[in-house]
Amino acid sequence: MKKRGWKRSFVVSLCILVMPFIVLGCENEKNSTSNEANVSSEGDTGTNSDIARINVDRFANILDLSANPTEEAHGVYETNKFNHFSDLGAWHGYYQPAKDNKKLLGGFAGPLIVSEEYPVNLSDSINRIQITNKETNEQYDLSKSKYIDLSSYPGRLEQKYELGDLTLDITLIFVSNRTALIRTNMVNTDEESLELDISWRGSVFNSVIDGNNTLDIGTSLQKDGNAIQVNFSNVREQWNYFATDEVKYYISHDKKINTEINGLDYISSLEDSVSLDPGETFETYTTESYTFTEDEFSQEQEKSSDYMGEPESHFKDNKQRWQGYLDKTFTGEKVRDFPQYQNAVVKSIETLMTNWQSPAGAIKHDGIVPSMSYKWFMGMWSWDSWKADVALAEFNPDLAKNNVRALFDYQIKSDDNVRPQDEGAIIDAIFYNQNSSRGGEGGNWNERNSKPPLSAWAVWNIYEETNDKEFLEEMYPKLMDYHNWWYTNRDHDNNGVAEYGSMVSEANWKTDEDGKVIKDKKGQPELNDEAIIEAAAWESGMDNATRFDKEGIGEDDVGVKVFENKRDGEVVGYSINQESVDLNSYLYAEKGFLKLMAAELDRNEDEKTLSKDASKLKMYIQENMYDKESGYFYDLQINDDGSETKLLVNRGKGTEGWLPLWANLATDEQAETVKDNIMDKDKFNTYMPFPTASKDNEKFSPSDYWRGPVWLDQALFGIEALQNYGFDIEAIEETKKLFYHAEGLMGNAPIHENYNPLNGKGISTKNFSWSAATYYLLYKNNILSNNPTTQDAFK
Repeated sequence: MKKRGWKRSFVVSLCILVMPFIVLGCENEKNSTSNEANVSSEGDTGTNSDIARINVDRFANILDLSANPTEEAHGVYETNKFNHFSDLGAWHGYYQPAKDNKKLLGGFAGPLIVSEEYPVNLSDSINRIQITNKETNEQYDLSKSKYIDLSSYPGRLEQKYELGDLTLDITLIFVSNRTALIRTNMVNTDEESLELDISWRGSVFNSVIDGNNTLDIGTSLQKDGNAIQVNFSNVREQWNYFATDEVKYYISHDKKINTEINGLDYISSLEDSVSLDPGETFETYTTESYTFTEDEFSQEQEKSSDYMGEPESHFKDNKQRWQGYLDKTFTGEKVRDFPQYQNAVVKSIETLMTNWQSPAGAIKHDGIVPSMSYKWFMGMWSWDSWKADVALAEFNPDLAKNNVRALFDYQIKSDDNVRPQDEGAIIDAIFYNQNSSRGGEGGNWNERNSKPPLSAWAVWNIYEETNDKEFLEEMYPKLMDYHNWWYTNRDHDNNGVAEYGSMVSEANWKTDEDGKVIKDKKGQPELNDEAIIEAAAWESGMDNATRFDKEGIGEDDVGVKVFENKRDGEVVGYSINQESVDLNSYLYAEKGFLKLMAAELDRNEDEKTLSKDASKLKMYIQENMYDKESGYFYDLQINDDGSETKLLVNRGKGTEGWLPLWANLATDEQAETVKDNIMDKDKFNTYMPFPTASKDNEKFSPSDYWRGPVWLDQALFGIEALQNYGFDIEAIEETKKLFYHAEGLMGNAPIHENYNPLNGKGISTKNFSWSAATYYLLYKNNILSNNPTTQDAFK
């Protein structure tokens, strides 16, 4: 059910330059540059019945996965030096070997493993094949193959070698959230019979290098019948690495092997040599499992007979699953008209699927992490999740639902033993390990602040795609509790307009040089205003945005101050002294999505209340947060009782100023002037458009996180803001720039966290989920249609 049907019909001609279709990085002859290469003769599916199916096999090497893994996984910006592949929520992944590293050929490089919260390399190549001609006693040198193809496809990795009298094919897929399945296939292409000895060689690292620090992780190897087991030691390094002695990495063969271990190296050989007549094929399978607990290990062992017993059924299922993702994506008559975007869109899907994490530790449901490439991003953040979910709803709605649940698993309840005053709140981020206040060892778990309220946006878009009323009924009361929390704990003057702030937290107390809490004369901890302001900026999601600079700008700007929010005389949280236009636009939009849900669930009183409150908030934002002279929306500074206000025009323009258009609450006249600001080349219409601070903002910095770089989520909101008010030509123009001006996006480079607005260079970390989700949604809802994800409850 698509309730957005009232939106303007797409009457603007899409005058987009159609470039020749090119697959970069492909070494496969089957990758054609013709349009016909985009489709296959396979039967159409019900979701893609109006065009020929776009075959998953044609998307080779759209992301460079070549690597030379070492003990030092991270390079610049604590980001993995290489890109890797993972799937099905596994906590490990693989690279393709760099072609210039002879040692790595014959196996998949890595693996990369996530040590509960930190991605590290376990090996440079943990299981690579060696083939010896038994008659001549010569070992095949894979680096001298007549032909080598190391390719990645959606959902699988492949290696192909032509060795004169023998071809070797190796393919890897994931068959569960803990196990990869590898098929090794050899064919005798000679006119004479071959007698071959087959073995596999590998090694593991026993240290992690992070900058100048080297950490011993205590790995060891053990024989276990037809398997090789990597054992781990109990290492609990809060900021670098976690493992217990229950963790295992397990390599199992379907045929009998003999294994010799020498320290951290091993070699496993087939007991029997392989005889191949001309044209004959030999096939063997291995599994590689990474598990955290004895229970997980036992469960994977029980499944191993299925993995090995009917391996080809898993390869078939894997291909069908990934083809299904594409079938749901490439729908409609316009797909054929814009083939040049398809690689970027498939790369977006691959990025999201690699960042999929299954339940483990404190994480109870599947979800999407921001990036498996970044040391500090191996948890789930709330607004990151909501953005990923809106894209996932289109092609993997079950994962989208579970990702929502993963954060709501930790929604604060009234009987919470840590912060019952925050009933209804969704905390900032969850990780494998909870923090000390919850009895855990983790340092990354964060419940000092929440994140912008976009969960109802995600849930409604999931519902529109699935029509799953049970899911809507499950989530609606939880969403209402979260929505109401903003007004009980973040509305300092109780005027129905919220502020960003912080929860009550030990992180907000002043400490001395020894880390001890400083107390006042009454024995109470002294507040650290800077810590609370930091938490408020984190709560906005725009960590270092210019509008949160404590000192403010100009003589009549008092700067950022902290207010205590009390209920029944008790402090329940803190607000800063500004009503942020983005926060209240999100809340207005959320009222719209909740109203639509209430209508579906026959919550008539809720509908009325939400409509009434939305009307008041809309009027307030229109009248108090818009500056006629500059034609833009800004945050509103308030005093303690809300009797005095100041529109913070002086702090410059940021992305928050187009959120009223995304929320569908601006007047047409206001929208016109905001559009003019967006399209001004000296403001937001930069080479890579939608910088987080306007180019004319005196604090604009093109490479400084939220002070200038282009964040794709805000760009999406900007495009949808234009769409909402009929500026379709402008929306298309800016969308083209976002695709074509992002460094490497249309080639085989990774999707970055953000981009330099002046030159399109990718900055911060890479393989970033919400950037990938944005490109997916821009393709589906702007390139192929004019169907933004925004609320339409209040027309």
